[in-house]
Amino acid sequence: MQKTFVIFKPDCMEQRHVGEVLARFEKAGFSVIGCKMARLTPALLREHYAHVASKPFYPEIEQFMSSRPVIMMALQGEDIVAKVRELLGPTDSRKAAKGTIRGDFGTEMMKNVVHASDSDENAQIELARFFQAGEIYAV
Repeated sequence: MQKTFVIFKPDCMEQRHVGEVLARFEKAGFSVIGCKMARLTPALLREHYAHVASKPFYPEIEQFMSSRPVIMMALQGEDIVAKVRELLGPTDSRKAAKGTIRGDFGTEMMKNVVHASDSDENAQIELARFFQAGEIYAV
């Protein structure tokens, strides 16, 4: 069984789509093995988005991602990293097909409802970044 990390982003929270998005993950057979809510700090966001932190558009990402509390989850399931990303659709919601999470609820590149780990390696890094020991309960 694989694990992955997701963030229900500020637009998902504001539009009250958390339940609908979580239901899609559960219907796909995934288990929630960790969950918490927090307002992401600039330091944590800079670490999480280190690959783009030096780009001119980074301040907009930080402002958006810290604009309200988010829900972070650890999910578990077979081939979960690829399957979650398939359920989400492309990063740019405007290019996502209807029936995908981003196609149904997202509005643009940044306001795309959910962040999800893009590889097994990044899932492990992100889970360790956002969850402390004892906060993930494998099933």
